[in-house]
Amino acid sequence: MVGIVLAALLLIFGIFLRVTNDPGFASAKKFSWLLIAVGVLTLLGKLIIMYQKGEL
Repeated sequence: MVGIVLAALLLIFGIFLRVTNDPGFASAKKFSWLLIAVGVLTLLGKLIIMYQKGEL
């Protein structure tokens, strides 16, 4: 369950970096796609593992 929450937080923060116009986050904007990709892959992987174990 913690893995799902952390993956969702990575995904949300990556989307936040992509859409924000705050100059303080300008240097981290290039990492937004990385965070989005890691969040999606982790979330899908965790859900697949939970489904295979019968927990979902």
